[in-house]
Amino acid sequence: MKYSASKENYLKTIYHLQLQYGTVSTNAVAEALLTRPASVTDMLKKLKQQKLLLYQRYKGFRLTQEGKKVAIQIIRKHRLWEYFLVEKLNFGWDEVHEMAEELEHISSKKLIDRLDTFLHFPHTDPHGDPIPDSQGKFNTLPGQSLLSMPVNRPALVSGIASQTAEMLELLRHKRIGIGTRVEIKKKFPFDNSIELKVRNQPVITLSEQVAKNILVKDES
Repeated sequence: MKYSASKENYLKTIYHLQLQYGTVSTNAVAEALLTRPASVTDMLKKLKQQKLLLYQRYKGFRLTQEGKKVAIQIIRKHRLWEYFLVEKLNFGWDEVHEMAEELEHISSKKLIDRLDTFLHFPHTDPHGDPIPDSQGKFNTLPGQSLLSMPVNRPALVSGIASQTAEMLELLRHKRIGIGTRVEIKKKFPFDNSIELKVRNQPVITLSEQVAKNILVKDES
C-alpha cells in the first residue's frame, strides 16, 4: 500500500523514538517533527485506523508490526539513497540528508531493489547506520562513544550519533569519517576534552560534545 509522505514521516519518526523510549508520547513526536501536538493527535488517529499504530489516549503509543515494517522500508530507502549520493555522485556526507528525505518517498520497490543491487548491497550508509535489506532485516552495528575509550588504544570510527549537518561538516573538516583510525592520546578532566591522533595527521583537540557523538569499535 502507498502512503502519503506525511504519514511516512510520522512512521519513521515514531520508529526512531520507539527505539529510544519504548512507548512514545504525542509531545515527543510534535517536538521531533516541529509541529503542534493537536496535529500529531489527528495523524495518530489516522494511523491507528490503518492499523499502523497501537494508540491509547494519554497512555502513549507504539507501531504495530505492519507500521514497523513500513517504517523500516522507508529507512532502507533513505539510507540507500544517502549511500548512492555520497559514493556515486560525490556529495559530502553532510550534504545528503535533505535530498534523501525527498527521495525516500519514491514508492517503487523494483527501483529500490535495483538500486541496492547496483550499489552491491551495502550494509551501512555513509554515517555508519545499518541499511535494512529487502526483507527489513539488518544488523545492529557495535559501537561505543569515543569518550569511553581508554588512552592509547586504537579504534575505528563506526558511526556518528548526532548527524546534524554542522556536526558532519566539522568532522569532514577534521578528516574523520567511517573507518577512520583514531587513538586518544590525552584526556582533560577539566572540560572532558581530548587530544586525538587521526591517521597520519598531527594530534587534534576535540570537545566533549564532539567526542561523545563519535562512535568507535576497538581495533586492538
